[in-house]
Amino acid sequence: MSRSNRETAFKILMEVNEKGAYSNISINRNIAKEVNELDAAFIRELVYGTLENMIYIDWIIKQFSKVRFKKISPVIKQILRLGIYQIIFMNKIPESAAVNESVKLAKKYSHKGGYGFVNGILRSISRDKNNITVPNKEKNPNEYLSVKYSHPMWMIDRWIKEFGIGFTEELCKVNNEKPKMNVRVNTLKISRDKLIERLKKNGLTSYKTDIADDGIIVENPSRITETEEFQKGFFQIQDESSMLVAQIMNPKQGSLIIDVASAPGGKATHLAQKMNNKGRIIARDIYNHKIKLIRSNAKRLDIDIIEAEKYDALKVDNSLVGRADYCLTDVPCSGLGLIRRKPDIKWNKQNDDIEEICKLQYNIIENASNYLKKGGILVYSTCTIEKDENINLITKFLENHEDFELMGFNDLIKDKSKFTTASEGYLELYPNVHNTDGFFIAKLVKL
Repeated sequence: MSRSNRETAFKILMEVNEKGAYSNISINRNIAKEVNELDAAFIRELVYGTLENMIYIDWIIKQFSKVRFKKISPVIKQILRLGIYQIIFMNKIPESAAVNESVKLAKKYSHKGGYGFVNGILRSISRDKNNITVPNKEKNPNEYLSVKYSHPMWMIDRWIKEFGIGFTEELCKVNNEKPKMNVRVNTLKISRDKLIERLKKNGLTSYKTDIADDGIIVENPSRITETEEFQKGFFQIQDESSMLVAQIMNPKQGSLIIDVASAPGGKATHLAQKMNNKGRIIARDIYNHKIKLIRSNAKRLDIDIIEAEKYDALKVDNSLVGRADYCLTDVPCSGLGLIRRKPDIKWNKQNDDIEEICKLQYNIIENASNYLKKGGILVYSTCTIEKDENINLITKFLENHEDFELMGFNDLIKDKSKFTTASEGYLELYPNVHNTDGFFIAKLVKL
């Protein structure tokens, strides 16, 4: 017997919240191939919506439950979360259906006491949902933001200290909104205008990105990877912020580039595009399956100058010291700029992680700096908004390496008013300001 959509969503939430699975991987694994697009979209909405709003949902459970939250079993917790998400956030779902379907799940996966508990709580919430209170914004702004927008307190504390309350609230709000899909045009095969035309014929509405030269925003990207245009390598799925890396590096054709942490190869293939597929790019990663991913992306895009190799960026490769024209260090990071796309980042990162991540990032950029010739260019990028992983790390690197300096790139950016630091050699992108993923890019030159 096939599973209902809600049951599939429940299974995914159990994997993510109880077993530490990544939401996107769990969703792809659990949504059967025969599921139609409408049902698949409903399952995704249930999973991502519940994950995005989990602190607020748990706050509601605590208000209505006579059983202490910690005493509620994981199974019942996930069923309640799913039910509450539908009652509070999904206006088109009848509340009776949200309650009844949750009770059915509890009957299947729990005992009589469990489904009676689910039924009682969800019916109470349904009757009294307009009287749910949150912490007082004036008295306790940090807790208010944490509960209302479901961001862990450590994140809120960091951001208020760094950006202030107003900015933090806007950021949290946008983090809970659904981002648009961005794709990068493979200009080796087709122009931006022609790809927009072709997608239109497929019923896909798309338009040009504001900041990135090669980007398109697709409004209704249903099964976009099944289109002929994707299969033929006319585009790559990539956020606009990430496309700026190659745009800012601006490599000359015939150059040698070393991409020290390349997978899945989106930036490496874009660099190849910028070089007109002429030159050499050594793209590295530490995992074999990720090397295969780089190769398959390059093959689909008909790019043949990328050499994908397994190599650890924490070790210096002496055979490449002083040889590269360009080096890309797109380092592992906390990922706090991607919360719109991966809401489980909020639950699987801790404040202490950032210090450890910064050490790793610093080691990678220090090693990578050895590969450049005199006059060579190093681009450092992350998908986080944390200053310790971004400009503070670059400042520390420059203090310890007098043979490097930041290099302005005003000429490579369209809307200079949005990026006042481009002339200084770095960019900070925020979801609530630029409508992109949170991102950081710095451009340095070796003297």
